Amino acid sequence: MLRRINVFSIIFLILALFATNSLYSQNEKEKLKEEKERIEKEIQYTNKLLNETKRSKKNSLNQLIILNRKIKIREKLVSTINYEINNLDNKITNNKSEIKVLTEDLKKLKDQYAKMIYYAFKNKNAYNRLMFIFASDDFNQAYKRLKYFQQYSAYRRMQAKLIEKTQIELNDKTEQLKNQKLEKTSLLKEKAGEIKQLEKEKDEKNSTIKKLSGKEKELRRTLRIKKKEATKLEKSIKNIIDAEIRAAAKRARKTNEAKKSKIIDLTSEEFELTNNFVENKGKLPWPSEKGIISSTFGEHKHPILKKVNVRNNGIDILTNKGEMVRAIFNGTVISVRAISNTNTAIIIRHGEYFTVYSNLNKVFVKRGDKVQSKQEIGTVFTNPSDSKTELHFEIWKGRSLLNPIYWIVNKN
Repeated sequence: MLRRINVFSIIFLILALFATNSLYSQNEKEKLKEEKERIEKEIQYTNKLLNETKRSKKNSLNQLIILNRKIKIREKLVSTINYEINNLDNKITNNKSEIKVLTEDLKKLKDQYAKMIYYAFKNKNAYNRLMFIFASDDFNQAYKRLKYFQQYSAYRRMQAKLIEKTQIELNDKTEQLKNQKLEKTSLLKEKAGEIKQLEKEKDEKNSTIKKLSGKEKELRRTLRIKKKEATKLEKSIKNIIDAEIRAAAKRARKTNEAKKSKIIDLTSEEFELTNNFVENKGKLPWPSEKGIISSTFGEHKHPILKKVNVRNNGIDILTNKGEMVRAIFNGTVISVRAISNTNTAIIIRHGEYFTVYSNLNKVFVKRGDKVQSKQEIGTVFTNPSDSKTELHFEIWKGRSLLNPIYWIVNKN
């Protein structure tokens, strides 16, 4: 009897484990669904940017950048679908194994129950059971025989419930398997559609590269203008930061509260602000609510011009027309300066750190203003010749440039 009770407990444990695995799979499925939705939204956004660029009816480097980003996102979507399919294959395999185990368990349970029914039928006479109890040698033995009949009756009822529960579980698993196979068929169809779309986008990219390759003079002229503006911006930033460092040192001589630093003298408030800025590394908001990174920090090969390297002191963010620019952290505006007729730059100080927002056409702040994280400070300029709306963003620690990618939230 004890052995049978143990078997009963083990089967219940197996069913509980199946339920736990099912819950884990459901959570993983929800995460994959959310990831797919996020990627699909980003594809929709890049389509919007691409359509805005195409309104100029002019093949531009901007189109190529957006197409490259779109292809990368689409490849990620295909990879996510592949992951879903592989997960589903594993679930189908596991489900088949579980169905096999449940089918075997159900057969054993039914066989055991049939034997109990047969035994009960043979010994159904109440008089025989009563005589069996009265034939005991003593009271203890009679009590044990009575308990045996009671336990045996309870075990039969328990066995019947377990058969019913196992049958329900088996039916559920069979239905799950059916749905999983249908879901896999749907995913394979979706994957085929995405691969087809990916091929179209790669063809469009190659066509754009071919057309842009014939515009070398125009690309070099645009590159010279951009390089000239970048050099002017860098010089202005360095001069402004140097002036701020001198002013901070002057203020420090007038107060005993100032905290000495190798970079810049700080008041107690600025010291706390610096620490808060550092603590939020990797969690700082983007300088624009929407957008895609079109150029990263450092030196890169030009996507069209051979043997030409492009240097970026920060990151460039392609966004939609009229997009607002936001301060990424609390701070003080120390400069609002025109770099060209259409390019205004704002510099905000956050203790030892400085953030730069360039290529703005409207500005909502002035020098000396205190700003809060995510406060709108201006709008991004849209170039009418190619419909490009691109924000340039930099982070400095004193006189040293930093890679903004490590400081802002990773949206990928």
